[in-house]
Amino acid sequence: MRTSHNTIEVERAFEEASLRIPIADIMPLKVLTPAILKSVKYAQIAASINEVGIIEPPVVVRDKTDHDRFHLLDGHIRVDILAKRGDGEVVCLVATDDEAFTCNKRVSRIAIIQEHKMILKAIEKGVPEERLARALNVNISNIRHKKALLDGICPEAAELVKEKHVPINTFGLLKQMKPVRQIEAVELMIAMNKFTISYARSLVAATPESQLVRGKKSVKGLSDEQLALMENESAQLEREFRTIEQDYGTDHLDLVLAIGYVTRLLSNARVVRYLATNHADVLSEFQKIAEFQKAA
Repeated sequence: MRTSHNTIEVERAFEEASLRIPIADIMPLKVLTPAILKSVKYAQIAASINEVGIIEPPVVVRDKTDHDRFHLLDGHIRVDILAKRGDGEVVCLVATDDEAFTCNKRVSRIAIIQEHKMILKAIEKGVPEERLARALNVNISNIRHKKALLDGICPEAAELVKEKHVPINTFGLLKQMKPVRQIEAVELMIAMNKFTISYARSLVAATPESQLVRGKKSVKGLSDEQLALMENESAQLEREFRTIEQDYGTDHLDLVLAIGYVTRLLSNARVVRYLATNHADVLSEFQKIAEFQKAA
């Protein structure tokens, strides 16, 4: 994307407009196994498409030699279902870079915020909640809960976890915190790779009342003194975490440089012979380090 004010070019993840593409021109990158075709997930997606149609378009990338042909990156089940229904075309998003999409797009579908957006999009198109519930094989209260998922969640916190698999009740606990504290809590969850309800509950318990939406909190089994102690310990832990986080980048760079130096040493036959003769134990450790670099 070029701007009129400077020469900075920002690479687009997708082409500007979606395309209606003949299914015959879309080449899948994987074969659906018999187990997938018989799975509950396949049946649910088929029921959803039959009930409300395609809500989230498949993602394709143009063939490098024939730009009228496309490789399917995401949506193999959806395209297979449409093909078996006899549909001739499907609206797709066209990725500009298959590697960037593969690396950056979600690996395990579908994150709850994406599901929330999918539900909102369907409702905006006029699909009744009852019909959505039938299509997704859930009760209507589940649809309504997911529809209101981000009510009370600040945009910055939502952006941080938009591709994370977060339990729906964890969002309810985040809503008890004010926006700045929500962001802090989410950052801690990401750093710990821990999004469980129990962890979120502990973060709420360790949150000062001034950072809670409704003020004074009550945690079953804990006195005011114990809550105050938890808050102090949590604050100390967060300060230590920030310090470690700041140091990590420098330490990681030093480690990469050290591994690179050891690897170059081992590429010198004279150095290897000397170490083998005089310091076999050191050579063994250096070789382990070099192998670690290769594995990484």
